[in-house]
Amino acid sequence: MVEGHSVHRIATQHTRRLCGRSYKASSPNGRFAEGARLINGRSFSRIEAVGKNLFAFFAAAGQPDVVMHVHFGMSGRWSVEDAAKAAPAKDTTRLQLEGHGIVSSLSAMTVQHGGVEMFEKKRAELGEDPIRADADAEALWERVSRSKKTIGLLLMDQGFFAGVGNIYRAEILFVASVHPNTPGKALSRAEFDRVWAASVKLMRRGYEEGSILTVDKAEALALGRPGLRRWIYNSAKCGRCNGRVASWDVAGRTCYACAACQPLDPSESLEARLAQPAKLRVAELREALTAAGLDAGGKKAELAAAGESRAVEHVAEWEVGLDGAGAGQVDLPQEQAGLRGLAGAEA
Repeated sequence: MVEGHSVHRIATQHTRRLCGRSYKASSPNGRFAEGARLINGRSFSRIEAVGKNLFAFFAAAGQPDVVMHVHFGMSGRWSVEDAAKAAPAKDTTRLQLEGHGIVSSLSAMTVQHGGVEMFEKKRAELGEDPIRADADAEALWERVSRSKKTIGLLLMDQGFFAGVGNIYRAEILFVASVHPNTPGKALSRAEFDRVWAASVKLMRRGYEEGSILTVDKAEALALGRPGLRRWIYNSAKCGRCNGRVASWDVAGRTCYACAACQPLDPSESLEARLAQPAKLRVAELREALTAAGLDAGGKKAELAAAGESRAVEHVAEWEVGLDGAGAGQVDLPQEQAGLRGLAGAEA
């Protein structure tokens, strides 16, 4: 998925190269024929990025603007080339603009047109964009603090955080030292402020550098890893502490967290929670049962029942992963009250 920083870079580039001129517009694959007809010969007046969305405005004297909405999806592209060197249109090319020695070709998942009212409606549906100067962090905090959804889900919800994708979700929450499974309403104001500050810092760096770079150069050098670009995304080990990075599915996308650097409850270590099964998350319980050679399948209640029936006494060799520390043994009490508490463990 094309993330927000890339969309903002395209808006900046096209403002410089395309805006302020009129073009011959066509739709090579016929999938934007009506829109191309409407913007043909109009002045490309401005382009605006909001999250992962682009809005291009085409003006004509005495007439309402025609607005084109673009969402690239996984692999869209909007190129600008010198006419003498431009490649032929492809089967995926929805719009081609020609004129002033330039050929611009657009391929994207969504390309639609409408009036200014379409832009206003879609803009109202989108959340706060960390790259935009008009982002309202206070308004976002009010909404996040009332939500039962986890911050991991909220960061990917374009109605809350516009422009954040899966890579940024992993890295933003790591930098903010917040676990993805923390409900929005359970976040402290300080935690939210760290999440927002990390969103702004990392996405604006991506916009400036043209790449998702989430590790500060100074810290990478201090760790003796000058080439380190990201902390935990798509990695088995944490770039900072070398501990295990957990990964799991959330709404069809892989979520990541370092158990040591992003504890679900920062006041308790993983070791402390392992000693009290009722405080374990289901994912942690399943890993513990698997490490002990026991069946880890089933839902929460089934896991608790399995714990009672199989009389789990301990789980050996649980990797804590703090500063590269080795594994240790942790006893799991067999008392019924403690084991039944597993049914209420958080997912």
